[in-house]
Amino acid sequence: MDFLGQPLWMWLGYLSFVFILLAFDLGVLNRKSHKIDIPESIRLSLFYIFMGVAFSAFIWWRMGMDSAVLYLTGYVVEESLSLDNIFVMALIFGYFGIPQQFQHRALVWGILGVIVLRGVMVAAGTAIVDQFHWVLYVFAAFLVFTGIKMLLSKHDNYDVSKNPILHFLRRRLPVTEELHGDRFFVRLPAPEDETSRPKLFATPLFLALVMIEFADVIFAVDSVPAIFSITTDPYLVFTSNISAVLGLRALYFALSAMLERFVLLKYALSSVLIFIGGKILVGEMLGMGKMPPLWSLAITLAILATGVIGSLAVTRKR
Repeated sequence: MDFLGQPLWMWLGYLSFVFILLAFDLGVLNRKSHKIDIPESIRLSLFYIFMGVAFSAFIWWRMGMDSAVLYLTGYVVEESLSLDNIFVMALIFGYFGIPQQFQHRALVWGILGVIVLRGVMVAAGTAIVDQFHWVLYVFAAFLVFTGIKMLLSKHDNYDVSKNPILHFLRRRLPVTEELHGDRFFVRLPAPEDETSRPKLFATPLFLALVMIEFADVIFAVDSVPAIFSITTDPYLVFTSNISAVLGLRALYFALSAMLERFVLLKYALSSVLIFIGGKILVGEMLGMGKMPPLWSLAITLAILATGVIGSLAVTRKR
């Protein structure tokens, strides 16, 4: 039985793989909430990155070398485009006053929401591309436009307090003023009548979780078209997306402490978007053919490496 072009067991196998990783993370590595320092964040992220890259071996075995290279290209692009998301997550946690020892729980549980939301976007994108192939050119033009806009724009501060989703949640949900450990919901006596039955309240940690999920949807507007511009295989699009998110969330605690050092990263990310969109517009629309997947991966890695190494060199005295 097939689902979106691949056997159903491949989809279920990958989802089982992800859930086992999350259960191992929450149930073994981080069973008790604690502050994750930079060395632990790096070790945890290396574990997830290794598992994500290792999954490409399965794709190579099942789908061939070109598919494995496309998966890795999508993985690298998603990982890099999500770096700006770390800045927003740091602002959200700061706004709600979430201590570091509780942040990891919100990030890991948030991945479940990412799986559902990205799955819906991938399924919708696949259906649209199958029916209207020219949409790929729209995606490509959008990426070039976004890259140029990112290159020319200044970084605007993200104001959490003005987010309409936050206002909606505060109007609809009873929310506690203070945290209750790492719990998302608690039962407390109603403020107007402390003798009544306990009432279910959301905690600020739950609001932070929802805001992070909302931010992920906004950032997916760039990343999902970018990966569809690399490959239209929904299995490769979905697995590369989720694998990258797993590694990036684990790396959050290390990167959030040194974001100010990546001063050239914006230019590298914008160059990647322009390159991915441009190779479709120039290659396919002008009849020059597709760029070999291995070349696409090598050029993407070279652009990102230049941005990261250049940033660290420029800010080495900080």
